[in-house]
Amino acid sequence: MLNIPALTEKITAYARDLMGCLRFFTRLPIPALAFESDIHAMPDFARAVRMLPLAGTLIGALGGLLLLGLTALRLPAPLVAVLVLAMLAMLTGGLHEDGLADVADGFGGGKDIARKLEIMKDSRVGSYGVLALVFSALARLAALAGLLETYGPGAAFWGLVAAAAVSRGACLVPLWLLPAARQDGAAFAAARPSDETMAFVAGLCFAIVMLSIGLGPIGVKRAIFGLIISFVAALGLTELARSQIKGQTGDVAGAAQQVAEIAFYCALLIAPGV
Repeated sequence: MLNIPALTEKITAYARDLMGCLRFFTRLPIPALAFESDIHAMPDFARAVRMLPLAGTLIGALGGLLLLGLTALRLPAPLVAVLVLAMLAMLTGGLHEDGLADVADGFGGGKDIARKLEIMKDSRVGSYGVLALVFSALARLAALAGLLETYGPGAAFWGLVAAAAVSRGACLVPLWLLPAARQDGAAFAAARPSDETMAFVAGLCFAIVMLSIGLGPIGVKRAIFGLIISFVAALGLTELARSQIKGQTGDVAGAAQQVAEIAFYCALLIAPGV
C-alpha cells in the first residue's frame, strides 16, 4: 500500500535539496518555500548535493533557451556561444571560473603546500589564473559553436543541458575522494558527500544524459562516452590536487567543473566513429 505521507516527505526532501543547490551555486533569486527553514544555510554536502546535476540541468536549460533564440535570429555560431557563456557566467556569478583561476595560480605559482593554499585564498588573479580563464572560455566557446555547426541548434541545446548537469556532478569527485586541504573555508565546513550521494549523482547524471542527448542525433554511444570522459577529467584534476596540496578546496571543485565541462564537449566532438 502506498504510504502517502512518507512519499510526500521524500519529495519535499528532494525539493529542499534542489533549492539549496540552486541558491548556493547560482545567483538566481530563489524565494523561500513553505517547507524551508533557513534558506541561507550551506547545503548539507553529505546529502543535498545529490540534486546538483538537476540544478545544472536547469542552469543549462536557461542558457539553451538563449541559444535557441539567438540562432533563430541567424547570428553566427561563435557569437551565439559567446553570449550564451556570458549569460551562464552571470547566472552562477563566475563561481566555477573563480575556482579554476585560483587553482591555476596556486598550483602554478606556489613552491610548497602552504604557499599554494595562500595564493589560492588571495582574491587577486595572477597570470596563471588569467591564462586558465582565457583557455577555458575559448575551449567552451569553440566546443559550443562546434555543437551548433555539427548537430544543429536543437541538439546543441540538449548538449548544453547535459554538459551543465554532468560537469556539476563531476565537480563533486574531489570533495568525495580527498580530505579538506585547509582547516577553514567552504570545503572544510561542508561535509564530505557520502558514497550513497555519489552513487545517486552518477545515476542522475546518466539519466539526464540519456534523456537529453542520448535520444537525439548525438546518440547513446557518444552520450555515454562524454559522461565517462567528463568524470575521468574530474578524477584527473582530483589526482592533481592530491599531488599539489594533499587535499581539496572549494576552488578545486570549481576547477573540476570547468575541466569536466570541456571534456564532455570534446568527447561529443572528437568521437565521430563512436
